[in-house]
Amino acid sequence: MPDASTNPHRLPSFVVPSHYRINLEPNLDEATFSGSVEIEVEVGQATDNIQINSADLVISSAFVRDAIGGETAASGIEHDEDMERATLSFDSELRSGPYTIVAEFTGILNDQLHGFYRSVFTDDDGVEHTIATTQFESTHARRAFPCFDEPAFKASYGVTLVVPEDQFAVSNGPDISTTDLGDGRKSILFEDTMVMSTYLVAFIVGPFEATEPIDVDGVPLRIVHPIGKGHLTDYSLEAGAFALKFFSNYYGIPYPGQKLDMVAVPDFAFGAMENLGCITYREVLLLVDKSRSTEPELLRVADVIAHEIAHMWFGDLVTMEWWNGIWLNEAFATFMATMCSDNFNPDWGRWNQFSLERSMAFDVDSLANTRPIEIEVNSPVDAEGMFDLLTYEKGGSVLRMLEQYLGEEEFKDGIAYYLNKHKYGNTETNDLWDAIEHVTQQPARRIMDSWIFQKGYPLVSASISEDGSTISLSQDRFLYTEGEVADDTIWSVPVVLKIGTASGVEEVRYLLEEKSAELELDSPAEWATANAGGSGFFRARYSAEMLKSLSSTMFENLSPIERYGLVDDTWSSVMAGRTSASDFLDFARSFQAETDLDVWTVLSGCLSGLDKLVEGEAQLQYKAAIRDLAQPALDRLGWEPSDSDSSRDLELRGLFIRLLANVGDDDIAIKNAGDLHDSYLVDAGSVEPNVAAAATGVVASKGDSAQYEVFVEKHHNPTTPQEERRYQSALSAFPGEAEMDRTLAMTLDGTVRTQDAPYLLAVCMRNKEQGYKAWQFVKDNWEQINKDFPSNSIVRMLSGVTSLSKSDEAADVLAFFEDHEVPQGQLTLQQTLEKLRVNVALRERESGAFSDSLTS
Repeated sequence: MPDASTNPHRLPSFVVPSHYRINLEPNLDEATFSGSVEIEVEVGQATDNIQINSADLVISSAFVRDAIGGETAASGIEHDEDMERATLSFDSELRSGPYTIVAEFTGILNDQLHGFYRSVFTDDDGVEHTIATTQFESTHARRAFPCFDEPAFKASYGVTLVVPEDQFAVSNGPDISTTDLGDGRKSILFEDTMVMSTYLVAFIVGPFEATEPIDVDGVPLRIVHPIGKGHLTDYSLEAGAFALKFFSNYYGIPYPGQKLDMVAVPDFAFGAMENLGCITYREVLLLVDKSRSTEPELLRVADVIAHEIAHMWFGDLVTMEWWNGIWLNEAFATFMATMCSDNFNPDWGRWNQFSLERSMAFDVDSLANTRPIEIEVNSPVDAEGMFDLLTYEKGGSVLRMLEQYLGEEEFKDGIAYYLNKHKYGNTETNDLWDAIEHVTQQPARRIMDSWIFQKGYPLVSASISEDGSTISLSQDRFLYTEGEVADDTIWSVPVVLKIGTASGVEEVRYLLEEKSAELELDSPAEWATANAGGSGFFRARYSAEMLKSLSSTMFENLSPIERYGLVDDTWSSVMAGRTSASDFLDFARSFQAETDLDVWTVLSGCLSGLDKLVEGEAQLQYKAAIRDLAQPALDRLGWEPSDSDSSRDLELRGLFIRLLANVGDDDIAIKNAGDLHDSYLVDAGSVEPNVAAAATGVVASKGDSAQYEVFVEKHHNPTTPQEERRYQSALSAFPGEAEMDRTLAMTLDGTVRTQDAPYLLAVCMRNKEQGYKAWQFVKDNWEQINKDFPSNSIVRMLSGVTSLSKSDEAADVLAFFEDHEVPQGQLTLQQTLEKLRVNVALRERESGAFSDSLTS
């Protein structure tokens, strides 16, 4: 980990803060703020200057107060905007010892959705309101007050906010007093927090109101929301209360804050942020009408709430030493959120659905331009680039793999030991593995080092000897483009085999730490799968005989998550050029009897991918094949929900409607979807939410200009945040050029919030007919996009270009980025461009042969 002596972005370590007293007054009308801060510090060596983080602030005065009350004014205040710091110089040398740094400053409430920023929203009566709110992770607390803005500089915080008397204010601690200043303002004093890092401080001011607190084992839990939206809080209060109890029990440590407010913020660049006691969320991820929401929408809300509450312990109570460890914060919260949601609603089958997220991480990690999970982080820009699929989904996946290999209780005991040992402190990644190793006596560090510090993942090949007495295993790095990168990486692979024998099914665990190994079996194997339980972060390749025996008996012998893996691994083989598109379609036909949601989700995605390879007569034949596959599946469920439907059945019905109408182009499905959408517009409660969402998507993908007007109106006047997001996304799916032009214009004219606009552009680029037009819009408006949109969203927006698989379109994209960069996500951009090249290669390799196979 780079320290101050080698990293110019680090502050000197001999001045250490212990407590902040922050006083801030935002001016919502002028979009400015003023404030003062007192920071109690320990100066470890004599010095004539103190360096502190400060960005976009004007520090008007500063002095230090010693232990006996003597004051020494700063003779100079030098701002370095490039390094985001201020240096306070003193004419006489400060001796080592305790001091209090006192500074007054002013700043701007920016519109970049970071630091201390403003947000404007319009209520249901058409009245416009302004709020001031914060987003400090990774390194933006320095934009709100001068501070030691590094994770290791933990301190406690006392916050005072001076705000208009008619505004609501909230911060990390409970408010303990309010003073009427007699001039239309009030001063609110909040209780001091526990020691924590600067990036977890928060304060929000505006026309909010709060639900009545509910008591969760002594912790008051509220939802703070824009005025008039209290009717959308019940579900999130339920999910939040469950998560608070669940994690207190799992970790074996009481919640470390004094209270917990979950705050819905109209404009927010991230999904949510784990500020201690004051978690901020996008409205769509906190305010929800359960009766009008789809299962994925409800699951997403529960997941995000659980993710942020998991951080109260893992991240807030125990924090990474430096930003190279951010992956562990986020990966662990991802892992724990999945576990919590699985317990909150077991019908979701949340661990099985987690396979979908693991597949997204596989997709990135199959590229030559991938990275290890943990890498060196030097600058704030480096830190911002860490928030990607490898940090969250790969990180969470390898934690799940370790937990399943070591045992759930053993892993849990290791986590409790780690948190208790390091609470209120900072850690490096290895501290966690050492704690787990201490408890389990298993080589956790050796195993995890191979996954954390090495990029990529293995393809584990398996074969059974002729007499069934031996299984041979070998590992090689999996890449979409074999041969381009010489690689002999070896992982410590926790292989869990499920083996079928004449006497039954047995499980064999083996830690594959060499290139190849031979496993002697007690009983001859008739079939075997290498990733039993589906928790291993590797792909499996089987000999032809093994694959045949698995496929023929998969519904009897493989669990849904194992069948999911079989599909996902086979599709990856298509992407890598080892399996043909026509062979995959034949393989997919063997799943006609499949009833599992997750298996169908991955199949549906693959079949949609194949649809992009064909045109003309071949496409007509392909659509007929999709109808043959999807129609019997939908017939089994029926169009009308029944009382016996599980939550997964409800979601699966919507999937079949989309697949049959959008990919299969089925006339009846398209007409039914249109009728259902018409009914929804008259009475939203008359159509089951998952069906309504599917029908909305179908109507958009086949829609005309008149229907587009209806969707624009619904987007502007939604009844819930989820409905707003649903119709906003659907605007990108209309096939017409004029409709695409209007949607694109909305992303820059203020119609769509800057928190949403980049993601809308991403899905516009995935439009089969108009995707290239959307790319042209991005290219032509590149300068304004980078000026207006949150910096962390630019590279996420560009993910949409991977759908442009025609060689001339891809060449245009690649040429553009020869002289355009995305500093906050340059590596992610390189991954996106490589995936674009992989998709172009797939199209060029398979399109002709696949079309011929369909028409011959």
